[in-house]
Amino acid sequence: MPAADAADGLLCYCRAGFEPELAAELTERAALAGLPGHARAERGDGLALFLGDGAALARALPWRELIFARQKLQLIAHLRGMDPSDRITPIVQVLRGLPDGSAAFGELLVEHPDSDAGKPLAGLARSFGNALRPALRKAGLLAAQDDPRHPRLHLCFTAGDTAFLARSDPRDSAPWPLGIPRLKLHADAPSRSALKLEEALLVLLDERERGALLRPGMRAADLGAAPGGWTWVLARHGLQVTAIDNGPLRPHVFDSGRVEHLRADGFGWQPARALDWMVCDMVEQPRRVAARMAQWFAQGWCRQAVFNLKLPMKKRWAETRLCLDLFATQAQRPLAIRARQLFHDREEITVYAGVDGP
Repeated sequence: MPAADAADGLLCYCRAGFEPELAAELTERAALAGLPGHARAERGDGLALFLGDGAALARALPWRELIFARQKLQLIAHLRGMDPSDRITPIVQVLRGLPDGSAAFGELLVEHPDSDAGKPLAGLARSFGNALRPALRKAGLLAAQDDPRHPRLHLCFTAGDTAFLARSDPRDSAPWPLGIPRLKLHADAPSRSALKLEEALLVLLDERERGALLRPGMRAADLGAAPGGWTWVLARHGLQVTAIDNGPLRPHVFDSGRVEHLRADGFGWQPARALDWMVCDMVEQPRRVAARMAQWFAQGWCRQAVFNLKLPMKKRWAETRLCLDLFATQAQRPLAIRARQLFHDREEITVYAGVDGP
């Protein structure tokens, strides 16, 4: 018989290799919120658990404030030893036994960790999702059509006979499967780094904020711009961009007529007048970048910024907190600050900061 162990706490997805950083973040944030619990994470698994009062943790740890979590889910159960010939029955039994009576979920996502061990489960996740949806609808556990007014139901396979059952609040979780927005590199993009900024604007700003804060005619600077990926993204949004780099930009970056290239050092250049935006993806020590970004806000040189912090190989959560605290302190003004390790990031996190943020 399969084991369906009730589970209480959070299940969060992350980039494979950053499970300890996610576990450390969840542990610290829960402690600051006064909530007991403990993390479970193995490097390379692509996920971390934080066991405790799941409902309280979900309220105290908003998804938008988490840095290393691509997705935040509230645990329901851990299913082990499922019979491949009938995985549906134990799932339905667990859902029918929920204390809230399990009002219909609005959507079903059958997933797997984004890890070396999890990726081979992608085919199973797709095929099983097609079988599970009609069964749940027949049982009255899933809405007839996707309904954002109800929680989402997630089934995360970690092996063919093992999975976590969890739920998410559509208002407090990533809207994409696995928490990963699937972006396609545009044929004209000067480099793959363009995907970093595109994802940052999609993940760190909501639709209303993008409309208000990214308007044609705004002025921006791109520090360390070569070969021009981030400059190209901003120009496509209609911004006038000053690209700062001693290296060359791809020639077609200038086709829009909205780009000026200045051969200068991004750590030394400053604008003659205040800009709407500054972006920066320079390869440098994260504390030095954080201090320079703070100077831009302290001097009033920009109102919004997106920048990357390249993390060390060890103590990455500690370095993340130190750099963000340094930035917030040295900026010398109230700012909306959000940070996330994006899908297109590697050994780095991406930060949004803004005077005009919510």
